[in-house]
Amino acid sequence: MNAEIIAVGSELLLGQIANTNGQYISKQLASVGVDVYAHSVVGDNADRLYKTISDGFHRADLIILTGGLGPTKDDLTKDTVAKFCERQLVYDEEALAHIEAYFKRHNRTMTPNNKKQAYVIEGSHVLANRYGMAPGMVVELTNNKRIVLLPGPPSEMKPMFENELLPLLLGTNEKTSITSRVLHFFGIGESQLETDLEDLIENQVNPTIAPLASDGEVKLRLTVKHDNQAEIKRLLDETESLIMARVGTYLYGYDETTLVKEVSRYLHEQQLTLASAESLTGGLFSSELIALPNASAILKGSITAYTNDAKQALLSVSPQTLKEKGAVSEACAIEMATGVQRHLQSDIAISFTGVAGPDTQEGLEPGTVIVGLAMPGQEVRAIKLSLSGGRNAVRTRAVKYGFFYLLDELKRRNGSR
Repeated sequence: MNAEIIAVGSELLLGQIANTNGQYISKQLASVGVDVYAHSVVGDNADRLYKTISDGFHRADLIILTGGLGPTKDDLTKDTVAKFCERQLVYDEEALAHIEAYFKRHNRTMTPNNKKQAYVIEGSHVLANRYGMAPGMVVELTNNKRIVLLPGPPSEMKPMFENELLPLLLGTNEKTSITSRVLHFFGIGESQLETDLEDLIENQVNPTIAPLASDGEVKLRLTVKHDNQAEIKRLLDETESLIMARVGTYLYGYDETTLVKEVSRYLHEQQLTLASAESLTGGLFSSELIALPNASAILKGSITAYTNDAKQALLSVSPQTLKEKGAVSEACAIEMATGVQRHLQSDIAISFTGVAGPDTQEGLEPGTVIVGLAMPGQEVRAIKLSLSGGRNAVRTRAVKYGFFYLLDELKRRNGSR
């Protein structure tokens, strides 16, 4: 099944709101092995919407529209789709009862134009809206093509997609199920990952392999369709083994995890505490950990020392190191990590220093980052990086690399590396 997503609304074209619905639906469809061929955004214009739908069916079997189902005159989606399908709009008494109950429940007066939302396309499968008023619809066309209408507000669209539409698309009455496994990689670019796995991706059948770039990381979504759970696991495990043989050193987790969640988990399991000394990152590293539950059990604290004076006063970095080696040096990163470990009495310490840009510093180019790492029973070491991107991108990526190096060390201690 190939899909196209059409978002309807002039406010999207004007940039007044972002098209988050398209992103969400694409992600959900990818998780069940449905390829999305194109995204479109159309204003509140019936002729342009009609043409976009017509063009879309030259590429896709499934078209999903969001928006334009409300009660006002510029809500044209339902009328336009009905015209395209050459069907009538008919009154749905159940939908009307739901809309009337919605107004009563919220102590609001129902205006006459709200009854417009109770009209549905003749012969469509109506999708209940349990968080708003306008129902969704699925219209079956010839040649196994389908068109879906969903409300625009994400608070209504998302639960309708998950609870009403997705089971219908997957065919819950069939024995065949679709299962996905997401592999998370860090330290390897998307292009390199695809190159290393090119033959596997090109020859994919079942499971399918979908690379997904995400904020400095790369994911692979393995999706298998089968009616036997044991066979599903075998197919996923077999494909993962082939992938791991080539790029397994970059794998750090599965499904809904993140680098910071993995580091937190290992710290809790090993009952270790951590402290951070941050110059370049300015507290970004510690804030990632603090956002997780029970962070106080693993994070002793963080010292942000941005200037050289602060590095000396708060982290005991020696004036000689700063003078001879500079603040952006391996020696400084090591002393920062040692200093925060000693001052906060933590088991592990990590430090960040570098040049975020846009200008050079100490003769070093923007993107020069040094991470210091102090692990129990090991010599404190420093890792030099050369990162790309603007100022905030460099800082964000530095934090991710910090978590990645920490995770690698924690896995070694755990015997899983």
